Amino acid sequence: MRILLVEDDVMVACGIKLGLVDAGYAVDWLGSAEKALEVSRNEAFDLAVIDLGLPGMDGLTLTQRLRQGGHSLPVLILTARDALNDRVRGLDMGADDYMIKPFELPELLARLRALLRRSQAATSSVLSFGPLEMDTATRRACARPSGQLIDLGQREWTVLEYFLMNAPKPVNKDKLLQALTGWDKEITPNAVEVYISRLRSKLEPIGVALRSIRGFGYRLELLTSAAPDQSAPD
Repeated sequence: MRILLVEDDVMVACGIKLGLVDAGYAVDWLGSAEKALEVSRNEAFDLAVIDLGLPGMDGLTLTQRLRQGGHSLPVLILTARDALNDRVRGLDMGADDYMIKPFELPELLARLRALLRRSQAATSSVLSFGPLEMDTATRRACARPSGQLIDLGQREWTVLEYFLMNAPKPVNKDKLLQALTGWDKEITPNAVEVYISRLRSKLEPIGVALRSIRGFGYRLELLTSAAPDQSAPD
């Protein structure tokens, strides 16, 4: 998942970015609302974390401009202001959630997971597809009903989470590439193929396939022999 972080305080931004990257997110950081608005016209993000007190255009105006531009991505506002009218105004202008500074990173991560679930119409931290189950809160993936754990590297986890968040719809290869990388890191299409190959070797034994769709991307599918597992008890 790719996150846009708009924060002018360098120390705060570095701390947030480090925590989000460690949690497996691709993060792009900007220090001004004006630049963020410009970038949003050509780049795709899954979520935005925006500081309220930005220089120039503030975070609420940026949020309002994003909504006016047709962007529906979840927006979490960071602010040192805890007055009720500030929070109400922010929600009315298009923000999805608020966090008051200072905050703890685990709570920020939990709120981001909740916003991402809401944006994908998911009601739980557990994502599943046939015999495959992934808990985004505990970062555990396993096969049902055996409970056998699936060992995933960080990039493999990110790729599989993206597929599960979109299942059963196919995933465009270019969008998958964007979800994996930020401006300060480049992942080549060949590298994506490597992650796909690794995931296939781990998913096929439990009955889940990653099918290639020529000229488009990939889709999660159940192997024929795995069909009965769809209704297997937890």
